[in-house]
Amino acid sequence: MHFHDDSLFPENQEKLVIQAAPYGPEWLPGDADDIPVTMDEHVQAAVDCYNAGATVLHIHVRELDGRGSKRMSMFNELLGRLREAVPDMVLQIGGSISFAPEGEGGDAKWLAYDTRHLLAELDPAPDQVTMAINTSQMNIVEIMNDDDLVGTSIAKPDYYRAYRDMVVEAGPEFYLEHLKRLHANGIQPHFQLAHLAQLETVERLIRAGLYTGPLILNYVAIGGGFAGRHPADLVEFIRRVPDGAVLTIESSMRAVAPMNAVAIALGQHVRVGNEDNLWRGKGERMSSVAQVEQMVKISEALGREIATGADAKRIYKLGEYYADADETLARLGMVPNRRPGRRGFMLRDVSA
Repeated sequence: MHFHDDSLFPENQEKLVIQAAPYGPEWLPGDADDIPVTMDEHVQAAVDCYNAGATVLHIHVRELDGRGSKRMSMFNELLGRLREAVPDMVLQIGGSISFAPEGEGGDAKWLAYDTRHLLAELDPAPDQVTMAINTSQMNIVEIMNDDDLVGTSIAKPDYYRAYRDMVVEAGPEFYLEHLKRLHANGIQPHFQLAHLAQLETVERLIRAGLYTGPLILNYVAIGGGFAGRHPADLVEFIRRVPDGAVLTIESSMRAVAPMNAVAIALGQHVRVGNEDNLWRGKGERMSSVAQVEQMVKISEALGREIATGADAKRIYKLGEYYADADETLARLGMVPNRRPGRRGFMLRDVSA
């Protein structure tokens, strides 16, 4: 992204879209006070986050025994109820479905490709499904410490080991087919990117005409095979993202607020919720709703407006698709592909 002299002025920045992730799939009931279990509690969590200022909802579903649900029928039921309860929110399904281990000693793992493809068939359809690109380690505990995990199930050695060794399987066989299925059903992919190499893979998909739509993505700074918390890496990722993309910053635990404060100042968007963080300060719990409220306060202190649900749908360009690679590149503000025989660096085409 290119920053002009006036790019940090809040009146020139897009309104802030706050993603809320209040369903904490890695946690068990009791790990946080606001982990929803019943379907009514799932719906109420969405309503509360929306009322606090969130306009995008990152969705996982839990069974009554407290385990993450892998049943598409549960996702269908929740989506139907959310369409009525929070009609202005962008509904975003977590593409892992559930990665929680089945009890102590089990593996924390993403589900098989065929199962994840079923997210393209949900009814009612979500607005988005998050997509990982390229197989990667996803050791979510690598940059967590004892203070982060105290009093939670992940502090138990078996659960800790399960999350330490987790891998995201997302090779070309998966993402090429998944993009086709999502497109066929009018569902927008929301790319969850761990680092620049994955951003470059997405750019190659665009340049090859294999993805022709808005570029909506998260920079996921959770360590353990994903980006870490170094501010220079965050700024470089923002610099490398195309001007026409929509970028949200996602981090973990007590780094969420400072990373998001940088994002807000730089005109990007933010994600919060108990899936990412349980703490306000050392030893002080913080609910998903309180995290949303904190982002609203930071943004308002900087003079940046908060997006409404209608704003979020406009910013995310829901329902937009482009004809081919050339149009996609132009819409995203990227330079065109090299024409045969053309030398030197590419420039954006202009009318004669």
